Amino acid sequence: MLSFTPLQSKPTPTSNSNRFSNLTNPTSSTSRRRHFSVSSPSEVSHHRGRRRLSIKAIDAAQPYDYEALVSNQYAQSSRLKIAIVGFGNFGQFLAKSFVTKGHVVMAHSRTDYSQIANSLGVSFFQDPHDLCEQHPDVIVLCTSIISTETVLRSLPIQRLKRNTLFVDVLSVKEFPKNIFLQVLPTHFDILCTHPMFGPESGKDSWKDLIFMFDKVRIGEGRSRTARVDKFLDIFEKEGCRMVPMTCAEHDKHAAGSQFITHTMGRVLEKLGLETTPINTKGYETLLNLVDNTSSDSFDLYYGLFMYNKNAMEELERLDLAFEALKKELFGHLHDLLRKQLFGKAEEAGQRRVLTKLPRNGYALPAPSSDAVKPENN
Repeated sequence: MLSFTPLQSKPTPTSNSNRFSNLTNPTSSTSRRRHFSVSSPSEVSHHRGRRRLSIKAIDAAQPYDYEALVSNQYAQSSRLKIAIVGFGNFGQFLAKSFVTKGHVVMAHSRTDYSQIANSLGVSFFQDPHDLCEQHPDVIVLCTSIISTETVLRSLPIQRLKRNTLFVDVLSVKEFPKNIFLQVLPTHFDILCTHPMFGPESGKDSWKDLIFMFDKVRIGEGRSRTARVDKFLDIFEKEGCRMVPMTCAEHDKHAAGSQFITHTMGRVLEKLGLETTPINTKGYETLLNLVDNTSSDSFDLYYGLFMYNKNAMEELERLDLAFEALKKELFGHLHDLLRKQLFGKAEEAGQRRVLTKLPRNGYALPAPSSDAVKPENN
């Protein structure tokens, strides 16, 4: 084992000129200096006559890695404990991204998803009491729209930290906002969000996909505002287009876009559309629409209708638009048939009278002189 031995030379009397030369020449032999030498144990004993500090080397160096310490502290400070309530397809979809961003993710659901959770690096809790006792920073509700209130009221929120952040990801916004404000005490924070994508549309990337959010109630303090920013940062770093918007504005726009999209997809599904050897691009788009909407549960579609007050108005407008389109089609068809039926007789101010209607596929009978009567003005 090696030893590090600092050696000191004894000072010798010097004249003033020598002292000055020592100042100008630090490497002078008369200057006081300290150096370290590496010596074996036998060499150490050879220098016993001198006063020295002897430090034995250890087997491995132990550097103080300040950069690693700071990096680890930053990672710990930016990490959130996120609890997902409702660990179905969408909850699992979000959990994958949360885990890859280094956050601690927990989950609870009525169905036992423990094996899937373990494969994703998520801690699964069958009992909501056990989940809340973990004191998560954020609770994300990923339930169906119609079960949101029941699930929220069943959570033992008294076991949570007093400033826990509650987040919803439902397709309607005014409904969960009002439920949160009614059920949750004022010391809980509320963030209403809607990722405008799902496991199918966002399976490859979230880049340029819309993420709507409304900071309904965020308490004072840097830690609480920073926590909201950390959560939103997950989606921003994935490339989402972040859109701040009130819940009321969202529901108004969603009724005219998302609800109509789901309605048309389900109408086309009822038609039983099938692929053909001569599909056009437009027809392929319709088939994709049917696939995307039919993969969602009917509860989701019902929730879009039931819990968005603007949905009924859009459904009535859709019905009126369909009736107007039929009238326009039949109006053009009526004009065409009149020309075929009456032809020049109408142009001459006469009305042609058919004695009997032809069968489908048969031509109109030739006009006869007695079948043409003058118009009465």
